Amino acid sequence: MPRYALKIEYEGGPFNGWQRQAEGQTTVQGAIESALARLEPGPHTIAAAGRTDAGVHGLGQVAHCDLIKAWDPFRLAGAINAHLRPLPVSVTACALVEDTFHARFSALERRYLFRLITRRAPVTHDRGLVWQVGHPLDIVAMREGATHLIGLHDFTTFRSTMCQSASPVKTLDEIVITELPYPEGKEYHFTLRARSFLHNQVRSIIGTLERVGATNWPPNRVAKALAAKDRAACGPVCPPQGLYLAGVGYPADPFS
Repeated sequence: MPRYALKIEYEGGPFNGWQRQAEGQTTVQGAIESALARLEPGPHTIAAAGRTDAGVHGLGQVAHCDLIKAWDPFRLAGAINAHLRPLPVSVTACALVEDTFHARFSALERRYLFRLITRRAPVTHDRGLVWQVGHPLDIVAMREGATHLIGLHDFTTFRSTMCQSASPVKTLDEIVITELPYPEGKEYHFTLRARSFLHNQVRSIIGTLERVGATNWPPNRVAKALAAKDRAACGPVCPPQGLYLAGVGYPADPFS
């Protein structure tokens, strides 16, 4: 059975997360598997690089599927997309890969983007796509706070109590914070890179750094929160709508 890698883009708002749920729940995985079933009748199960929560978006999610028919990858992407309409999910690239390729287990890193807008007036065009706050943020303080999280740490403070990971110890390779102009306000991009993340780790980190940027927390309180290894020491968990799974890295890019 030929195996195909799919690069997937989606708006998370209408979906109850990535992972297939009980009957009647709309999920990204379920939508794609239903589209595949219309191309090749029968049950289909796709595996993804990461399971995003309800409201979280995808820019570069990667999944793989096994099919009976040998498809031209370009035609397969188009056929899947035809059956996904009108849902806000799209296969942006497709590639034939070796049967040893696994979207999750072959991945070397995941990259997340978080978009945060600061302005007084409610956003309109970006509604549901960003987290908005009405106060200014100090980017220098947020960058200083973020430095305490880089490297190998026990991230118990920054993971959900529902997290199923066997260990809270993870290596966070990078946090980059950039400031961009936005009409009557500012936009902040938080880019985080690691081999893997804990459940709610990114949203917990961003919510904490926002408190630093708002000057409610001094930057060194991030280090104290991390060292506490206590969920109660974490800042507020920010809402999901500003979070994007931006990309996945592999030993060799299957789409190049």
